Amino acid sequence: MSNGAPLRAGIIGFGLAGRVFHAPFLATNPAFAIAAIATSDADRAAQASAAHPVAQIMSTDALLAHAGDLDLIVLASPPHVHREQAVAALEAGAAVVIDKPFAPSVADAEAIIAAADAARRPLTVFQNRRWDGDFRTVARLVESGALGTVHRFESTFERFGAPKRDQWQGQISPAQGGGILFDLGSHLIDQALTLFGPATLEVAELRAVREGLGSEDDAFLSLRHDSGVRSHLTMSRVAAQSGPRFRVLGDASGYSVYGLDGQEPDLKVGRWPGSEGYGETPKADWGLLGVDNGEQPLVPVPTEAGGYPDFYAQVAASIRDGAPVPVDARHALETVRIIERAHALSAR
Repeated sequence: MSNGAPLRAGIIGFGLAGRVFHAPFLATNPAFAIAAIATSDADRAAQASAAHPVAQIMSTDALLAHAGDLDLIVLASPPHVHREQAVAALEAGAAVVIDKPFAPSVADAEAIIAAADAARRPLTVFQNRRWDGDFRTVARLVESGALGTVHRFESTFERFGAPKRDQWQGQISPAQGGGILFDLGSHLIDQALTLFGPATLEVAELRAVREGLGSEDDAFLSLRHDSGVRSHLTMSRVAAQSGPRFRVLGDASGYSVYGLDGQEPDLKVGRWPGSEGYGETPKADWGLLGVDNGEQPLVPVPTEAGGYPDFYAQVAASIRDGAPVPVDARHALETVRIIERAHALSAR
């Protein structure tokens, strides 16, 4: 364990997740130093070396063999290898961050949690969209009572583009954590549970619209929360037009917002945390609050700043000070449980 010096971090996988969603936050947070990056792809290895010249580039086996020399290991690898890699890292004494989807099954998720408990090391899941600006705005409106008592939560995460046949999301089966429900659905389910608490899955519609994929690319879930709220969650890679990102209906007012949080596109073009405007949403893209009955105009609501860097700030505090991890793995387990149930219902 580092003592005063930056925490030594290793990243397994340098595709989109490792390169865009993890490395920038570790690199810009002085609490961390990226000591090692594991990738088997020559082009990605070159990218990793250029972006993080101090880090050693190695194989996954080599990184895990030296896991005891690291304070933190980030799994930005496909979900079907998370259990093996996480258990090895935890048993070596490293804290672990696992990119969503947490695991491809409840059994795998429970085994990882058990390994963390036995090793007494921090374990957390990168449910980064809890730190989206629009989601933070929804959470603030719900908590403040601005909507009254919420009865319906609609969350839509839709895209349109070529199928991901060359990426693990389109190659592996749902049993391995493939498909849009594990990919985008992990975010939507996590957000719904975070806002409104435990829920029962009532409807699951899963479909492979495009041929040649190993799993679904279009899905809808309906959840009934113990709190009484209904969540309607829609996710797609074949949506030529998208609905509102969020529509939240209460007995006093409603809120809707379109578009996606801007942190992902910022990161993709190299606009890292600390850059001017990072995490800010233009006024033209703010959501609207009110009752759409023609009596009063809907009111634009400033979107909260997006805050993905906060995740790793909390990870550092959990390792150094024993503070709570940013995302409890047992909460992430409930997301996996709902996804597993959705696939079972859809298979009937």
